[in-house]
Amino acid sequence: MAGDSELRDVICDEPFVPTKNLGDPVVAIPKTRKEFNDADQKAIEKNFRAKKILVCGIGPNEYNRISACQSAGEIWEALQTAHERTTQVKQSKIDMLTTEYELFRMKDDESIQDMHTHFTSVINELHSLGETIPRNKLVRKILSALPSTWESKVNAITEAKD
Repeated sequence: MAGDSELRDVICDEPFVPTKNLGDPVVAIPKTRKEFNDADQKAIEKNFRAKKILVCGIGPNEYNRISACQSAGEIWEALQTAHERTTQVKQSKIDMLTTEYELFRMKDDESIQDMHTHFTSVINELHSLGETIPRNKLVRKILSALPSTWESKVNAITEAKD
């Protein structure tokens, strides 16, 4: 929107196809590339710019999901469906993240900061999908996820009053 407010329309509407009217009765047929005027070319370029913005905003894993899409609108629809539009997708993500949360353990070669970052990202994703876990359960989960080398610290934290 900052660069061109019409790009959102290009994403939401079908891509522009330049046409010409022929015959009696009049029938609209697509123009050949040689027949494009400046206005046609600019309208077509908007779809390409919208596609570029969408493609540049995703990672390599997402690219495979949208690589066969022809228009910015198709890309947008594929990304919406994959990430938020269907309750089935949302529930599937919640189930996957809940399983990841339940099986969460600190890895042997992982620092406490890395473990906390990983744990926080799982919790934040669950929260963004509408699933919240009470703070006391989160604390208990982190304490139980620590390896046995942390046992004395876990015991000290567990026995502390606050």
